[in-house]
Amino acid sequence: MTTGSSLLRPRDTDAVRAELRRIGTEGAVPVMFGGEVHDDVLLLTEFHGTRTRLLRGLVVRSTFGLGGASMVSGQPLAVADYRHAPSITHDYDVPVISEGIRSILAVPVVVDGQARAVLYGAYRSSEPFSGRAADLMVTSARRLADELAIRDEVDRRLRLQQAEPAVTSINAEHIRQVHAELRRLAAGGASVAPEKLGELADRLATAMAGGPAAAGALSPRELDVLAQIALGCTNTEAAQRLSLKPETVKSYLRSAATKLGTHTRHEAVSKARQLRLIP
Repeated sequence: MTTGSSLLRPRDTDAVRAELRRIGTEGAVPVMFGGEVHDDVLLLTEFHGTRTRLLRGLVVRSTFGLGGASMVSGQPLAVADYRHAPSITHDYDVPVISEGIRSILAVPVVVDGQARAVLYGAYRSSEPFSGRAADLMVTSARRLADELAIRDEVDRRLRLQQAEPAVTSINAEHIRQVHAELRRLAAGGASVAPEKLGELADRLATAMAGGPAAAGALSPRELDVLAQIALGCTNTEAAQRLSLKPETVKSYLRSAATKLGTHTRHEAVSKARQLRLIP
């Protein structure tokens, strides 16, 4: 019944058990059981007042038996003489009759139009469910439905909260960078190489898709040079440390700056740090 895994969400089965116990404390219904619905299949896992173990782990399919019929209708259903009731299928006669059950009420727990659990109440006599007992079970099912709806909404908001920062902050930043670069090129008045426009288009597509920045394509040598510049080295000092020529260091810096969408060495270092490409 739980939609998706969540470390914060309690087990929904425990909520079913709690409602059955709540009804049990009222003493109005001697036999109670129920369970969660998964993919239109009800699994009975919770019991109060039963004498046998035949109902434990019973799988009730949609439309079958009293519980299956209540799952489909979304309404409470009851029979006063289970063995001879013509209104239901009798696929589960053995466990039900072996328990001595004669009068039974099935109440679905409906959330957003879908049965998420079913609560059963039963007598071992043929007396019909009284108004008080039926009302108690219906109220319990509604309370459980409200609880599950709240849990669903909490999970939904947590998923949105976890997803939104990753998409909006990263993508918005990348889109702003591409926009600024396009405006700089437009203001320049000179013709722009098709390769440059293609690069910007790729970066914009990546940002719109929620992917990483094009800066992830920096080569190891470009990162080495940026790391040395970040330490305060001049081009000559960086060249000595990396066993490169100063002209080669300048070339790597220009290439890195282009990929990062920056215009100076200091902007390139700042952007690389922002993207956590260098310490």
